[in-house]
Amino acid sequence: QVQVVESGGGLVQPGGSMRLSCEASGVFFNPYMMGWYRQAPGKRRELVADITRLDVVTYLDSVKDRFTIGRGDAENTLWLQMRRMEPEDTGVYSCTIKGLSPANDFTGLGTQVTVSS
Repeated sequence: QVQVVESGGGLVQPGGSMRLSCEASGVFFNPYMMGWYRQAPGKRRELVADITRLDVVTYLDSVKDRFTIGRGDAENTLWLQMRRMEPEDTGVYSCTIKGLSPANDFTGLGTQVTVSS
């Protein structure tokens, strides 16, 4: 059974930094992408950043110069370094691992990130 677990959320002041981590266990397929999504209250879930197995990276325009996504040292792990954070970055951040088949898409429960003074 695939399990995806995020960690590292919390409260940060505007302009601050935070690092999120993700670990996927029980993965029985070769993932083609891992990524971070977020959902703010009353808004749609949106892709923040993702990375393919060929290391092609995509960022949401509003985070492009502030966030960095990367793979962890262990297999099927992922991190997201967030800098110069803004109140608009507030939301539940979740990690997704995807295989070639939609049946092999798995997402964690998410971690709350709040940017507030």
